[in-house]
Amino acid sequence: MTVPLKPIKPKRISDQVFDQIRELIYRGKLKPGEKMMTERELAQQMKVSRTTVRDAVQRLVAMGLIVQRQGQGTFVGTYETGIKNPIIKAMEDQNTSLEDLLEVRMGLECNAASLAAVRADGSDLKAMSQCIKEMENEIEQGRLGNDADASFHMAIAYASKNPLHILIMRNFHDYLLHGIRENLRSLYEEPGNIEIIVIQHKAILAAITARDAEGAYAAIQNHINFVLDFLDKKPG
Repeated sequence: MTVPLKPIKPKRISDQVFDQIRELIYRGKLKPGEKMMTERELAQQMKVSRTTVRDAVQRLVAMGLIVQRQGQGTFVGTYETGIKNPIIKAMEDQNTSLEDLLEVRMGLECNAASLAAVRADGSDLKAMSQCIKEMENEIEQGRLGNDADASFHMAIAYASKNPLHILIMRNFHDYLLHGIRENLRSLYEEPGNIEIIVIQHKAILAAITARDAEGAYAAIQNHINFVLDFLDKKPG
């Protein structure tokens, strides 16, 4: 019997550099608009040639994941750089509300959490745990912790191991971050709400760690419904 197998090709070093930087962007560790290390610094850090880094960077530029600004450096791309992706354009054209945003997140993130419970590896679980720790540290210092919150949700998307889902969430990230910031600002008006949010994030992580797909789905659903209910009851 003839089976259509393809020969295995060793992965180029530039592909490995590309994969590592892309993963940091998709996980939310490198955030939209953030300035990146120089080509030389990246080469030194990753112990590869500058030519190898340049090749990987150009591929990331072509994807719109990073942008290069003459005389300023290299930055993680935002939805405002390059051609605006159709998801964001549609959201702006429709005058999207926070409630609309949360309803879309419900569909995307419940499924992502369910998949993450099955597919997450040790590095995914570690990334989510670190995000929660960063949230707690930020809150203790009187800040919102919204960057770490958004990174937590991006880490779940990455753990789904679905490349299309990760890409959609990446394109959605700037609006996700804005929504989380606005939600937390409102939630801060009532004592105890932020502590509830942290507990909910820990419940999501616990379900994913336990490989409980249904529990992870329900935990995200509970978290987003909590914020939706709060916004629904908020005056004005």
